[in-house]
Amino acid sequence: MEYKTKRKKGRSHAIYLLAFLPFLVVAILFEVIPLLMIIFNSFMPEGSFGFTLEHYQAIFSRPLYQKAILNSIVISLLSSVIGIVIAFFGAMAAHSAGEGSRLRKAFLTVLNMTSNFAGVPLAFAYMILLGNSGLMVQFGKEFGIEFLANYNLYTSAGLRMIYVYFQVPLATLLMVPAFQGIRQEWQEASTLMGGGPLDFWGKVGIPVLLPSILGTISVLFANALAAYATAYALLMNNYALLPINVSGMFVGDVTQRKEMGGALSVVMMVLMVCAIMINNYIVKRSSKRGGVAQ
Repeated sequence: MEYKTKRKKGRSHAIYLLAFLPFLVVAILFEVIPLLMIIFNSFMPEGSFGFTLEHYQAIFSRPLYQKAILNSIVISLLSSVIGIVIAFFGAMAAHSAGEGSRLRKAFLTVLNMTSNFAGVPLAFAYMILLGNSGLMVQFGKEFGIEFLANYNLYTSAGLRMIYVYFQVPLATLLMVPAFQGIRQEWQEASTLMGGGPLDFWGKVGIPVLLPSILGTISVLFANALAAYATAYALLMNNYALLPINVSGMFVGDVTQRKEMGGALSVVMMVLMVCAIMINNYIVKRSSKRGGVAQ
């Protein structure tokens, strides 16, 4: 009996491995190998074989690349922080509506649709609304609303607004399940002890949700840092961002500099990894403090 049981377990493990094999092959071919090639090329001299750090030296010494790194970090941080604040209240509203309410279902349906609306279509939609001849701009000119009439979408401020737009639905969808950890009994106990909503959320709600909030911020940061299509469709090469610079190196109209593009890609990946590591460190610190407090 034991032999037959072991044999069945062995067969089941073999079936699982065979089912996993196609995924493993795809991951190696389209994830691991391209990643290793990018890292390898980043240390290669242009047009020859060898080892060099000149690409990284250029990235951290030339103002163009320094500005691209700074702009990418700033717009990613700003859109992530603003997005998580808006998403927090959106997820709170969905939680307050109740698990099976129609309003909650409709809200989540809209979030699912808008979270997939990004890239070039999103940039064109904003151009139609807030471009130089956009509907809202024409409306502002018609009725004397100076803010709308003089609004310039093709600036860093306009790009930040679009980034916030595509961050909010994703952040809200990630935060809605986290609110299931907030128990109604806790709110009732806080009310009985004389605490108001601010007391509850400041001392109980937000500390409980903090790991989810920080995890969502790291996802939003990586999402914004790698965003390319929206920024390129809106401003093309007129605004320095890491993804745009990387694309220009690989698909340049005149020359292709895949070695420099690889180095810029590595820098972008390092920024993402650093953001995740910082997030994990803060979560561990907050968890330890929570354990000590308990």
